[in-house]
Amino acid sequence: MTATPGHTPTIVLVGHGMVGQRFLEALAERGLTGTHRVVVLCEEPRPAYDRVHLTSYFAGKSPEDLSMTDPAFLAEHGIELRVGDPAETIDREARRVTARSGLVVEYDVLVLATGSYPFVPPVPGKDAEGCFVYRTIEDLLAIEEYAKNATTGAVVGGGLLGLEAAGALKGLGLTSHIVEFAPRLMPVQVDEGGGAALLRTIEEMGLSVHTGVGTQEVVVGDDGAVTGMKLSDGSELATDLVVFSAGVRPRDQLARDCGLAVGERGGISVDERCRTVTDERVFAIGECALAADGRVYGLVAPGYEQAETAAATIARDEAAFTGADLSTKLKLLGVDVASFGDAHGTTADCLDVVYSDSRAGLYKKLVVGRDGTLLGGILVGDAEAYGTLRAFTGSVPPVSPESLVLPAGAGAPAQLGPSALPDEAVICSCHNVTKGTIRGAVTEHSCTTVPEVKKCTKAGTGCGSCVKVLGQLVTAELEASGVEVDKGLCGCFAQTREELYEIVRALRITSYRELLDRHGRDGARGGEGCEVCKPAVGSIIASLAPAIGASGYVLEGEQAALQDTNDHFLANLQRNGSYSVVPRIPGGEIAPEKLIVIGEIARDFGLYTKITGGQRIDMFGARVEQLPLIWARLVDAGFESGHAYGKSLRTVKSCVGQTWCRYGVQDSVRMAIDLELRYRGLRSPHKLKSAVSGCARECAEAQSKDFGVIATSNGWNLYVGGNGGATPRHADLLAQDLSDAELVRLIDRFLMFYIRTADKLERTSTWLERIPGGLDHVRDVVVHDSLGICDELESLMRAHVAHYRDEWAETVNDPEKLARFVSFVNAPGTPDPVVGFVPERDQMKPDLPLLDIGLRRPSQDDLLEGSTRR
Repeated sequence: MTATPGHTPTIVLVGHGMVGQRFLEALAERGLTGTHRVVVLCEEPRPAYDRVHLTSYFAGKSPEDLSMTDPAFLAEHGIELRVGDPAETIDREARRVTARSGLVVEYDVLVLATGSYPFVPPVPGKDAEGCFVYRTIEDLLAIEEYAKNATTGAVVGGGLLGLEAAGALKGLGLTSHIVEFAPRLMPVQVDEGGGAALLRTIEEMGLSVHTGVGTQEVVVGDDGAVTGMKLSDGSELATDLVVFSAGVRPRDQLARDCGLAVGERGGISVDERCRTVTDERVFAIGECALAADGRVYGLVAPGYEQAETAAATIARDEAAFTGADLSTKLKLLGVDVASFGDAHGTTADCLDVVYSDSRAGLYKKLVVGRDGTLLGGILVGDAEAYGTLRAFTGSVPPVSPESLVLPAGAGAPAQLGPSALPDEAVICSCHNVTKGTIRGAVTEHSCTTVPEVKKCTKAGTGCGSCVKVLGQLVTAELEASGVEVDKGLCGCFAQTREELYEIVRALRITSYRELLDRHGRDGARGGEGCEVCKPAVGSIIASLAPAIGASGYVLEGEQAALQDTNDHFLANLQRNGSYSVVPRIPGGEIAPEKLIVIGEIARDFGLYTKITGGQRIDMFGARVEQLPLIWARLVDAGFESGHAYGKSLRTVKSCVGQTWCRYGVQDSVRMAIDLELRYRGLRSPHKLKSAVSGCARECAEAQSKDFGVIATSNGWNLYVGGNGGATPRHADLLAQDLSDAELVRLIDRFLMFYIRTADKLERTSTWLERIPGGLDHVRDVVVHDSLGICDELESLMRAHVAHYRDEWAETVNDPEKLARFVSFVNAPGTPDPVVGFVPERDQMKPDLPLLDIGLRRPSQDDLLEGSTRR
């Protein structure tokens, strides 16, 4: 590959996905874009985008948000990118590539990054109207459009993309089915136990899962559109939309046509330097390549490593790709799923260490060798420890395997920080960045923040699963170097939230402006503050309002400007610009007359209604100007704000307890109502949830709440620090067999101690694990009054209870407060024309118009030499 004198060598890249873009960056890093002409032939109508997070389009991200291509990068390096103009033929003898447009490019080096194509099982009806694959942005746009007139969708394939596709269909309002031929979901990543935990969680979300069956036929109606599916067990599914996500195959046809060797099951055969075994001038990287170890890698991290290997080889540097780490961490339908190393335990004489809680949807398995070496593992439902565990793979951890799988609150789990990891531990598998490299970025390159380390090492710029460990490493290394780490709340305050709380309480500061001017950083005083500290300080002032003499109404004067989006209108902003209305239903108990009021209001205002997991009724679809009208009727009927919009107490769930249940030992409904009415409106660093169960059967799921109560024959047991959601955590037992008065007193103390010492937006579960001493310290303070502050904590809670006022009752009775509830300040009576709805299942849903992405047919003008525009 020696260049001819006077000749500028040309590198042609065929394909511009994530791996292709990484190859271009690797060329630039080695200076090859300055010595070579680089031409990219891209089949899709847009440059490289983040296919790993493709489903985030349905969460509101635009195609532009997903883009990985900076026009300035192309311009700086003179890269000629042709979108919508794929390579159609390769003449290896003449070293020419011909594109669809007719463009002919001669090359000195050819790199194939053509990726893969979705495998569609050869079943009758697979090409019918209503059948789709799930691979590109165009696929998603087509599915979104077709789903507008569909009610049920089925996904063929229960792997990574299949579950994401099913979640997307559910999000589009379709009844969703998953059909997986294997006996469990995600058969490549998880074992039988992990699959069972995943299945339970997904079915609880309302998706129907069919495992161990295959698709035999797609049933087609007279109009040529899908009407159903026939499965291999003889059953049928009624569906009007089918998404095939049954795996992928290497796109190697271009290579086959020009005589390059391919594997028996596909994939362009390459050596350890990613050169094709047939032609040293041609390389193959990513999902189209059959690597030297005989595998086709379908993950982005190995593709990146192949891209870097090919670029290094072209630059005549030493590099080799001999295999890759297949560890993965994903969030599928809101469920954390991770696998690493020898996850299925194929190593001889290996042992399994397993923790499983089917009720909570948790499954953790570690595979260890006879000598204690960590070989791999599977995590479902809680993958918090993934980064640390993966880094320990291949070594003997400093603690027992059992302590590594126990969840917080279920024993004494090991807290392994970054210091426990060896320097050779790989922290970022996407870019193969070790702990030693990250430490070097801090000590040798003077990086002091995570963004700086990302830029220096590329760690954390791939899938993002290592960012938390990356942050811990940076902080630990700075502290070890004697550098004072800024732990201030933000750029405006050098103090932590806890310190600001004490300042506000001790000095009785009632305004954000006063706090900023007196205690802010020098450069921030007299300024406007930032979006981090304003809501945090607003929450502190609101929680201390009765004690410091401030107004407890969050929209009073300056307080209104400090609030988050939802608090501005005392309602949760929804996806289409409308708002939800959530009245408080203490303990989940409601009289028939109040149920009728909710039904009448929902009917009169055309609202979507849903019963929530918090045992109350949400009404969706209210325009901002309708909120006061709706709430006026609710207040007249005796309802109060449910504070679904605020960082405050949400609900206290309950079972029916001993009043109705033959197993109940205490009146759980009465206790739940008492607690909810006591703590309603209590502003805190994050939302608070609670529950009361009337017996040990735990029907109210109290152990998954910030504070949960379970009845015993002798009184009540109090649990704290639980959490459901994205990071589940069992609550810890704080005290047991409490009387009513003892229970309330301890909850008062616990909540006020949490509000006093927690960080901004920190749930009780995270706070309990972070605070020095953990549960034991909290118990000492709250139960045994080790700090001598319990009288003060109880006094603060008494002040809150005594001064509570319903925010919506105050609002609807004050014309000045009502003035803010308009879509347009200059046209108060005009509703927002963007907020629209369409009917669905006898109710309505948001009408979300498709983005106009302005696609056009490619032409010769699509040649983007040093392009400045996509």
